[in-house]
Amino acid sequence: MAGVVLEDVVKVYEGGLKVVDRFNLDIADREFVVLVGPSGCGKSTTLRMIAGLEEVSSGTISIGGRVVNDVAPKDRDIAMVFQSYALYPHMTVYDNMAFALKLRNTPKAVIDEKVQRAAKVLMITHLLERKPKALSGGQRQRVALGRAIVRDPKCFLFDEPLSNLDAKLRVEMRAEIKQLTMSLNATTVYVTHDQEEAMTLGDRVVVMKDGITQQVGSALEIYNHPRNRFVASFLGSPPMNFFSGKLLEVAGRLLFDEGSGRLPIADWASAELRPRVGQEIVLGVRPESMSDKTHARFLTEDNQLSMKVTLVQPLGHKMDVYLATEQHPRSVAQIDSNARVRAGERVPVFFDMSRVHFFEPGENGKKLVTNATIDG
Repeated sequence: MAGVVLEDVVKVYEGGLKVVDRFNLDIADREFVVLVGPSGCGKSTTLRMIAGLEEVSSGTISIGGRVVNDVAPKDRDIAMVFQSYALYPHMTVYDNMAFALKLRNTPKAVIDEKVQRAAKVLMITHLLERKPKALSGGQRQRVALGRAIVRDPKCFLFDEPLSNLDAKLRVEMRAEIKQLTMSLNATTVYVTHDQEEAMTLGDRVVVMKDGITQQVGSALEIYNHPRNRFVASFLGSPPMNFFSGKLLEVAGRLLFDEGSGRLPIADWASAELRPRVGQEIVLGVRPESMSDKTHARFLTEDNQLSMKVTLVQPLGHKMDVYLATEQHPRSVAQIDSNARVRAGERVPVFFDMSRVHFFEPGENGKKLVTNATIDG
């Protein structure tokens, strides 16, 4: 295996459309890195440039210490797993897995040993004589994985490989891919638009938007310490709630004025926020950091807003409660399923002010204060 390094990589299509802008990333040997972001953010294009399926407009890509900008895909020693599986329909599972090795004139005995070993690992030995049309979606994905494994590549590349599977199978295959790459000690670059996949799979996560890297770090680091409002909104399900308001100072105490109520600013944030008194800011809070009075672990007299319950969605041991104020018609709290709240009623909602975030206004508003009270 080997590391992958991207330095100031840019991709511009004809007409001047820039889809990847000055992308820098150093992927260590055996590291699992996930590129995540909304559709059109440049993540798949970045992966295809690593594979050699797209040309680099400027910058360099190195695999195993060798610059590969001008190296053909077949000579980069990578294996790619596609969303569509890309299996040959007229070939058996065995022949699909063996095809790349046959092109290299690998001895038949070696091919058979590699295919049988990969099939055993993936639990598809009993499928080797079938053709793709006789396989389920999950089985086809295992064949695609097996075809990549037998090549013993320096790097595995995954382009949204689970998008065509149902929700239950996606969860199962996610765990299998992670265990597989760990057992192979494989350097892996994985692209997805699914933030749950990103958080559960990656040693590190790269959040992208409009071709630009927004933040790189472990899933928990990004979840707990998002660099800007976009990152905060993208990772997390349900996503972070945002409340626009004004920062006030009353009798020497800082308050966040949401418009229909006020919340106290905790000591950890007061010093850095004080210069912004009188200005508009955005308070961000995760759904699990909002609660009803009965189940709040962070109950005080003044850390609450009166909110109307608009919808309750039971989810087993917890439920999503959708809430509204006059200024903010949609937010969600994730609370204990035993809470007695009903749609249409108005209830006090308590905020864990030790775990909130503050941002500049705007979709990409920068984070204003580093919250050292949050682990991660």
